[in-house]
Amino acid sequence: MKTIDKIPTSKIQRATKLVSTGAKVGVNYLKYYGDKITKTEAEAKVRLNENNATDIYDGLKQLKGSALKVAQMLSMEKSILPQAYVEKFSLAQFSVPPLSPPLVLKTFKKYFGKLPNEIYDTFNATSVNAASIGQVHIAEKNGKKLAVKIQYPGVAESIASDLAMIKPIAMNMFNIKGKDSDKYFKEVENKLVEETNYILEVEQSKEISQNCAHIPNLLFPKYYEELSSERIITMDFMQGEHLSEFVAHNTNQEFSNQLGQALWDFYMFQIHKLKKVHADPHPGNFLVSEEGKLIALDFGCMKIIPDEFYVPYFDLAVPKNINNQEYFVEKLYELEILRTDDNPKEIKFFTELFHEMLSLFTQPFHSETFNFADGEFFGKIAELGERYSKNTEIRKMNGNRGSKHFIYINRTFFGLYNLMFDLKARDIKINNYKSL
Repeated sequence: MKTIDKIPTSKIQRATKLVSTGAKVGVNYLKYYGDKITKTEAEAKVRLNENNATDIYDGLKQLKGSALKVAQMLSMEKSILPQAYVEKFSLAQFSVPPLSPPLVLKTFKKYFGKLPNEIYDTFNATSVNAASIGQVHIAEKNGKKLAVKIQYPGVAESIASDLAMIKPIAMNMFNIKGKDSDKYFKEVENKLVEETNYILEVEQSKEISQNCAHIPNLLFPKYYEELSSERIITMDFMQGEHLSEFVAHNTNQEFSNQLGQALWDFYMFQIHKLKKVHADPHPGNFLVSEEGKLIALDFGCMKIIPDEFYVPYFDLAVPKNINNQEYFVEKLYELEILRTDDNPKEIKFFTELFHEMLSLFTQPFHSETFNFADGEFFGKIAELGERYSKNTEIRKMNGNRGSKHFIYINRTFFGLYNLMFDLKARDIKINNYKSL
């Protein structure tokens, strides 16, 4: 893979890159209007989406940082984005152009004050894994194989300006109005700032691995604080295959079920016992060992779940509560889905929308076991998302719906559901975490 010798770090450099990407998208639309003359609308739209997805991703992967992280987050929204975007943006999870070896050494010395060979016995300056915020290198010290994660230069400093540039696109995509929208963007900004603080990540990684060490078939690396800093993390190198690569060839249903149960227990234990959850469940953060055990990595994005959100959110996972109209509406107000300034039409529309949505989305919690290989269940979720994304009425209403906590909790569940479906895990014990 081609390496990168320089990353745009100043506001002007990064803005210029985004503007040039926007210009390419403009050209793609001109091609689209031409295609509609010789092709069907569907064929022209497919080509437009493919061209735009390629050009946008190519621009973001040069910027790295929060711009690329947002693309990674969007790749998990399979029911919102066209497939071309999902496929391209999903590359941000674990496969982007890495920094060149000379830039790696320069960056390492800037962050640590020493070159890698002054700290490790051996260090490979060629990356084995590059993602949105940092890339991983293999090193050895005292006979132990290590993984060293190095943050890209300028990432932490450019978060606010990157989000300011991306904000108009996101507001249009998710129908977010100007009024009261800042709380959502501030939530994302705060989480991205946390993700660039590698000292915090090491603390969170050690905390989560200690608290969840008892969960069967789940493994974590050991983290080394003395070999880490605010922009560098050193941990054990874990041998395994990326989850997305594993599911592409796996035919062992027992492994699928074993991994699925471990993954589900891991998340349910965090959510219900710790009230703090790993809010970045994409395939690049999980490996599968040869023994069929799940290896969990990268705890930079942890979401604390406050009781004022936890209680009404999970109250609505219970069928009798969903079907109690008065109680249901009361909880919608608590979760800020319904607003005091809503008119009768908005109250009716959003009550019906979220009743349909939650009745479907909470189905795994309605029984003792669930089959996550059920294509019909996931097909209904995709159909619901597509139907409401095309709804013209919703565009006329205030789209600022829900507590700011929905952003990362919903992201967690969408990501978890997608991973469980990819695994084709069956007969998963939903409340197994209670006995752990």
